[in-house]
Amino acid sequence: MRINKNKTNCCGCTACESICSHNAIRMTPDSLGFLYPEIDNDLCVDCGLCEQVCPFYEDYDKTQNLSAPMAYAIRHKDMHEVETSQSGAAFIAFSDWVLDQGGAVYGVGYAEHFRVIHKRAVTKEERNEFKGSKYVQSDVNTTFKQVKKDLKNGLVVLFSGTPCQTAGLSSYVGEKLCKNLYLIDIICHGVPAPLVWNDYLKYLEKKEKMSLVDVNFRDKSYGWTSHVETFRFKDSQAYKTYSYTFYTSILLRYSCSSCPFTNLQRPSDITIGDFWGIQKTNAAFLAEDNKGCSLVLVNTKKGKEWLDRIKGFLIYMPIELSICIQPNLQNPTILHPKRTDFEKDYAKYGFDYTMKKYGYIGWKCHIKCFIKRFVPYSIKSKFKQLIKFN
Repeated sequence: MRINKNKTNCCGCTACESICSHNAIRMTPDSLGFLYPEIDNDLCVDCGLCEQVCPFYEDYDKTQNLSAPMAYAIRHKDMHEVETSQSGAAFIAFSDWVLDQGGAVYGVGYAEHFRVIHKRAVTKEERNEFKGSKYVQSDVNTTFKQVKKDLKNGLVVLFSGTPCQTAGLSSYVGEKLCKNLYLIDIICHGVPAPLVWNDYLKYLEKKEKMSLVDVNFRDKSYGWTSHVETFRFKDSQAYKTYSYTFYTSILLRYSCSSCPFTNLQRPSDITIGDFWGIQKTNAAFLAEDNKGCSLVLVNTKKGKEWLDRIKGFLIYMPIELSICIQPNLQNPTILHPKRTDFEKDYAKYGFDYTMKKYGYIGWKCHIKCFIKRFVPYSIKSKFKQLIKFN
């Protein structure tokens, strides 16, 4: 039986493409740049491996999970690592241990023109590119095959990504090779569209009449709790800030609304996220300087042993699990009610028209930002009706 996926039950992890020895599956982009498997009927032999390897089901493998995860507030002792990371630099400590074993670390970085992709790192300098948030679905490309090759060669490997990506990799690699594979997933709100991100950068370059040389989805110089996107252009020393739509659900992949991993039985050894709500815990002191703190969930026995090895590099405190439950540890994100209309308009009319229509660039966007910052809550609804917010 060959894999039969639609947009609500495919996360684009590439496990099916990676396992097909006949090269009968190719990941192809839709109108927003999300990748889906396309089967070449002339090459497919109906072996069924693609269907078997797919992890995007409610009954994904949970056999290695603890009965309940162990929760920690964590910050790296090295403040330089904290200041150059998105939250508390927990990922740096975990990945440093793997690199010190002579292993390989896989995380999300950039290709040409800030295209978001998964990359392999064997040095700390290479690994540092994985720091910071990238609010776009990454292109995994041939990463799964590279990970399996490293494991067969005896390397310790860390793969970090969204829970659907770690689940896909674990299923593809198989139980026999998983001993030296360490998995970290993020508390994921959902993955925005790659093509819209690419078009947005082109829009900014056209607007500034300069090419981009750096991007920052959440500029920590404004403080850990801020959500400010900054962009630096060639021939310009200053960063410019723009308001974009990363924090809405109109750009998310359809499958994010039916994600089976939004619970406490995570498909990874470790789960990492920003520790929002830390003020309600006895670790509140780690947030007082607005430098950042990581929430870390230890999901497996392997994850517990891993954390024990690196505790000397961390400030950490056990946290009652019930206190630190975030929305996406309970339920999938609800898609924007106009998500389908947005995609249809984007495919037909392109970036400028669609983004202006839905209020993410142009005068609607400016009014939204003004209202958010300066208008009292009691009269915001009147403004929203006036400009027909989407």
